[in-house]
Amino acid sequence: MATTVPEAPRARTRPARRHPLVAAAIVLPLAALLVVVFGGWEAVVLQASSVGMMP
Repeated sequence: MATTVPEAPRARTRPARRHPLVAAAIVLPLAALLVVVFGGWEAVVLQASSVGMMP
């Protein structure tokens, strides 16, 4: 019979999490770039103005 080597116990570590401000700092420049590239700001203004004109 073959002898097996026992597995080393795995350490239970929490997965690394980012601080919410770090996550926002990563996402906001990308979001701003997408707004500029795809003209999203005009779409937001158009939607807001059309909602504002509703009776």
